[in-house]
Amino acid sequence: MAHDASLHAHPDLAALPTSEYREAADATAYAQEISDLLFTLLADVVHERQPELVPILHGDVLDVPEALRGRALQTLGIWQHLVSIAEQNAAMRRRRQIEIERGEEALKGTVLAAIREAKAAGVGPEDMQALLRHLRIRPVITAHPTEAKRVTVLEKHRRIYRLLVELEAPRWTPREREAIRGQIRNEIELLWMTGELRLEKPTVEQEVFWALHFFNETLFEAVPALMGRVERALAQAYPGHPFTVPAFLQFGSWVGGDRDGNPNVTNAVTRRALFEHRDAAIRRYRRRLQELLERLSVSERAAPVSASFREALDRLLIQTGEPAAIRARNPGEVFRQYLVCVLRKLDVTLEHGPDAAPVAPGTGLDPYTSADELVAHLRLLELGLREACGEHLADSLVRPIRREAEVFRFSCVRLDVRENTTKLNEALAALWRLRTGAADDAPLPDKDQWLQWLQAQLARPRFEVLRLEALPEGPAETMGMFGLVAELRERVDRDAFGNFILSMTHSVHDVLGAYVLAKEGGLFNDQRGTDRCLLPIVPLLETIDDLRRAPAILRDLLQVPVVRRSVHEQGGTQEVMIGYSDSNKDGGFFTANWELYKAQLKLTRLGQELGVPLTFFHGRGGSVSRGGAPTGRAIAAQPAGSIRGRIRITEQGEVVSFKYANRGTAQYQIELLASAVIEHALKSEKEAALVPTAEHDEAMEAISGASMAAYRQLVDDPDLMAYYGQASPLDEITHLNLGSRPARRFGARTLADLRAIPWVFAWTQNRHLVPGWYGLGSGLESFLEVRGARGEQLLQRMFRDSRLFRLIIDEVEKTLVWVDLGIGRQFAGLVGDARARDRIFGLVEAEYERTVRTVLRVSGGMRLAERFPRFLRKVARRQVTMEQAGRMQVELIRRYRAAGTDAERAELLQQMLLSINCVAAGYGATG
Repeated sequence: MAHDASLHAHPDLAALPTSEYREAADATAYAQEISDLLFTLLADVVHERQPELVPILHGDVLDVPEALRGRALQTLGIWQHLVSIAEQNAAMRRRRQIEIERGEEALKGTVLAAIREAKAAGVGPEDMQALLRHLRIRPVITAHPTEAKRVTVLEKHRRIYRLLVELEAPRWTPREREAIRGQIRNEIELLWMTGELRLEKPTVEQEVFWALHFFNETLFEAVPALMGRVERALAQAYPGHPFTVPAFLQFGSWVGGDRDGNPNVTNAVTRRALFEHRDAAIRRYRRRLQELLERLSVSERAAPVSASFREALDRLLIQTGEPAAIRARNPGEVFRQYLVCVLRKLDVTLEHGPDAAPVAPGTGLDPYTSADELVAHLRLLELGLREACGEHLADSLVRPIRREAEVFRFSCVRLDVRENTTKLNEALAALWRLRTGAADDAPLPDKDQWLQWLQAQLARPRFEVLRLEALPEGPAETMGMFGLVAELRERVDRDAFGNFILSMTHSVHDVLGAYVLAKEGGLFNDQRGTDRCLLPIVPLLETIDDLRRAPAILRDLLQVPVVRRSVHEQGGTQEVMIGYSDSNKDGGFFTANWELYKAQLKLTRLGQELGVPLTFFHGRGGSVSRGGAPTGRAIAAQPAGSIRGRIRITEQGEVVSFKYANRGTAQYQIELLASAVIEHALKSEKEAALVPTAEHDEAMEAISGASMAAYRQLVDDPDLMAYYGQASPLDEITHLNLGSRPARRFGARTLADLRAIPWVFAWTQNRHLVPGWYGLGSGLESFLEVRGARGEQLLQRMFRDSRLFRLIIDEVEKTLVWVDLGIGRQFAGLVGDARARDRIFGLVEAEYERTVRTVLRVSGGMRLAERFPRFLRKVARRQVTMEQAGRMQVELIRRYRAAGTDAERAELLQQMLLSINCVAAGYGATG
């Protein structure tokens, strides 16, 4: 049966200490219990609605009749999602059980554990406070099209999760427990009757709504709670020492600002996204303060109120124009009176948005001019309540709201804007023609003449505002983007925008071009001769060649005076974004990871040499091949000194819903991120000194060279793209309506132009998973053949001592478990050219066997991923369903491509897209 496979305790658990073995076994049993419950309820719904599907759900039927395929795929997809919900619920229950039985300090990945370990290692309170002052953690939600689930489906999943949490409580009677199970069944039945597929491609506005869903459900509450946990951990580790905990974790977003290859993101769309973010934050504060108003019935007869608080209240009451009425409505309840005034001021702020006319003087309360003003009012309320009633009420009732306002301000997120060098160079060429009056093409971007012109533009005083109507439509839109940032960062919130991300950065010329456009857009201050750019310009380095050129690009960039001044103005650090997806597509999994590591190491040293710290923005995706990895281990594997408490990292598509859809999971994930960054900042350089690097680096370089050669041999094969297109649902995926962005940047049909997400997605669907492992086997085999037994011993030491090498081997092993060459061979059968089919699939098959063999030699394992029993159980739960979906998908693709009528193709397409959804649900990742 599909839901029974390998759910019980793995024999490897016996190696754990007794208490941990029992906890792991209990968690496994509980996951089994919840999985069984959800399966029973789903089977009950299916039996009632379409009983002939029940044997398919049980896994008793692999070859599904044609008439049942559509509903069967939807049912199997629902089951995959329910299994994931059961696993998340069981994982959270296990963490709570550990804390109950062994204390919070026994939990891994907590800020308490990180701070206690730092204290034990000799980190004093002054050093800890210094780290907190510099701590900047920025998860960035992107609209990358990898989320296959609709928001309405996400909401049903969240309700099921919450009902499972309710079911854990021991207080319920059998009748009440049965009622909760009935509610879960209702949600499953609603899922069964809900269309999982988006009928139309989502708009950018809908993507903004999707991102805000997670803030409204979990993140508004989770981030301030994390700050509270840090304060409690500091108090426990350093009793008696006062600490200031700043708003060190804030979210960024690309949703509504990322126009790289997405013509649907216009300046008007970005403006609307910014206003939606603003209104979401203000509405949240209004709800929270209204709830506080209803609770805060403190009478001045019961608690003394300070004179300073009364004076502040009197000033606010007078501004409302109705002081007597407000006092009469809440007699003697000064804190309620104060909150009424703040709420009215928030209402005025909502009504008078950034595009509204200013409020006429003397007509009532003015809107808040910034989030800082609201934070100041909340601090005053917190202080007044503390003076009147003591610390407990102030800390528990007001401080969380004040923290929310500090973190989310009036912008909810810091919205990045992103564009690629091709578009920027088009705008710069139009500006060049306008400035020079020439009709010829502008100089090529890599020529000295072009660099001289850019430098001249940066030195040129900006006497007048550039008229956008003087430019062609495309360049005017690009130029207008910078003008929009200049306008709204002042009118909405100082943190409304984050950075400008320059995709496909190849040279210093590209970055200086962005500075020129920022200056023309009004983002420079007006001090002649000492201009500074107010918006951080962040180069994105994505290919292997660009990563290798990174030190030269940044050295040249940081020698430009206006750049140095701008970096100083923006906080003293230069951010660099590194791309995991395109570097993988370019050089293969091993080489990409090694080149990313080397680039960070060299840039970190360059920053130390130049006196300008470099910080990194990690452009990771959800799958292993796009940088996805366990948070704590991925951060721990970064080069020593490369983080120093500052990191930005993308959260894409299905990763967002996995991490942030449920409250407990969201709190756990952001705490795990924070604790990993703190640990890396405090430990990485000490650990690095204990591990020999020259020998390891030489081995990594050798393996990387052979690995990339094998990978490039495959992707440069003239038959590869034809094979890939036919032996996967690459073209069909574009109909899935995952996101507003096209699959290709410029519409070409080449590998270079294909985005990394569909590249990974299609290889995942056909079970080859090439981007997650291909080439490593050749790299390891070449190294072992040359170095022999001593080389094998070295790799085994690296597996033990090198965080990076261990992470690569571990993640490749887990990816190899997912590979299914039996299903992959069926997909290969879709290729018309038998010679190309047999040769390309033969390459994949041979490299797979080579990689399995060499990886096990390095890890010392008897079978793949035996170190990860929980992961193996996760795979086992899904195997039968994945095989069913794979068989159906191959047949559906074959019939779809051969269909003779539009009606037949439309019906087959719907079923095929359901199969893609089902497989994506099984893996838990698309791209």
